[in-house]
Amino acid sequence: DKGIISPTAALSSMPFTPKESLQAVRGFYKYSDKLLGPAGFYDAFSVELDFWPQRYLAIDQGPIIIMIENYRTGLLWDLFMSAPEVQAGLNKLGFQIINN
Repeated sequence: DKGIISPTAALSSMPFTPKESLQAVRGFYKYSDKLLGPAGFYDAFSVELDFWPQRYLAIDQGPIIIMIENYRTGLLWDLFMSAPEVQAGLNKLGFQIINN
């Protein structure tokens, strides 16, 4: 471990760790001049190593948006779970759907 932090990890965990994820975002904004670009947070950084590469990885940006929306409304999870193919697959695997 070299102390490299990836904002996508904290932000994509929003539905599971909302308090901690929001704290991380607030902390990231302290470094917004080095960490935040026109398309959002850059891929990784290290305060200790003065490491601030200004680049994005598309595979990291997608989960951020999706998981923030899932935290807010559950929309994408609900849409996915409502697909007949997903329901059929879950049934074949023996899963029971429990509605809250």
